[in-house]
Amino acid sequence: MLNNKPILTITGSDPAGVSGVQADIRTISALGGYAVSAITSLTIQNTLGIQEFYDLPAHVVQGQIEAIMNDVEPRTVKIGMIRTPETLQVIIDMLMKYKPGHVVYVPIMKSAKGERLVPASLAGEINAGLAPLCTMIIPSSEFQTHGEANTIASAAAYFLDQSLPAEEALRRAHQWLAAHSDTPGGLRSRSSELFQQFLRQLELHFRTNSDVFFYADRLNVAAGYLAQVTRRNVGHSPKAIIDERIASEAAKLLQSTQLTVQEVASRLNFSSQAHFTKFFRKQFAQTPTKFRKKR
Repeated sequence: MLNNKPILTITGSDPAGVSGVQADIRTISALGGYAVSAITSLTIQNTLGIQEFYDLPAHVVQGQIEAIMNDVEPRTVKIGMIRTPETLQVIIDMLMKYKPGHVVYVPIMKSAKGERLVPASLAGEINAGLAPLCTMIIPSSEFQTHGEANTIASAAAYFLDQSLPAEEALRRAHQWLAAHSDTPGGLRSRSSELFQQFLRQLELHFRTNSDVFFYADRLNVAAGYLAQVTRRNVGHSPKAIIDERIASEAAKLLQSTQLTVQEVASRLNFSSQAHFTKFFRKQFAQTPTKFRKKR
């Protein structure tokens, strides 16, 4: 490790490590630097996307920054996700107070999955208050993913911290990204595999179970994650897929057997013929009896 000052990253947390403080620490450390951090937001997310944000109170963000600035005096700061005007103002105040030599900012407004990370109303305040304090702004629109933009910003912060001019620091950051873009070790979602497992479980149990939580339990995952998986793979919720399979079987039984509507309802575990008829009408816009007459 080189004998240099720590680099402070101020951004959100990404539990999957694709971006955020985890990725910043990984990039800066890989280059030979020492990363310290202040977290602005916690997220509930995985490789499939973000489910929830928890924006830390501004005074907590301020406390993190002050603790690091007072103790180890980083001369380079890399800034990422800012989601509230209060946190933005704290960061501006801290930069003006401690006057680090280099400030790199990557204005990532949306995630790679299209989720909005920063309220649109905050963009103007960032441009007016934060941008003038920055040594370098990395536009995320120039990259395929916000993870790439984040990596470039972290690498550029490292090279600026080595006293390189901004243009050279950015050039070397791009070189470093190109050299490491194919490095194995990134997280891979088991989404496709899990989706196939769900379909297999559905074939085994759709005649007796139509509850999403039943299938999530069988797969040992949260129902919310199962919903992410099915939407990623086919664009539909687990419940829609389950209902479609039951409806398909109901139509098959009505068309190819002499079972009564009541018997079909019973075979598919409906509590009553009325319940089955309501379900069938929702799926096919007609009653089971009318559907059967058309065969």
